[in-house]
Amino acid sequence: MRKTVEISKLLTWANLQLARTDSRATAEWKSGVCTIIEQALFDTGNYQGFGFIDNSDSKTGTLGYYSRFYYVSNKL
Repeated sequence: MRKTVEISKLLTWANLQLARTDSRATAEWKSGVCTIIEQALFDTGNYQGFGFIDNSDSKTGTLGYYSRFYYVSNKL
């Protein structure tokens, strides 16, 4: 049996997870969330880029770098 998920629901979930600040939301975990949502958005032609939650805390590889949000495509 094939199961599918709506990309808009996955995007909403990912953005909520990437905004988390609790101790379990590590840079490594958020990196995984980014990988999943980016792949899904690219594969479906819905990638519109992302923004940092805090531009002053966005050094590559840090928790701030993965604390971001992905823009919603007009197709969704």
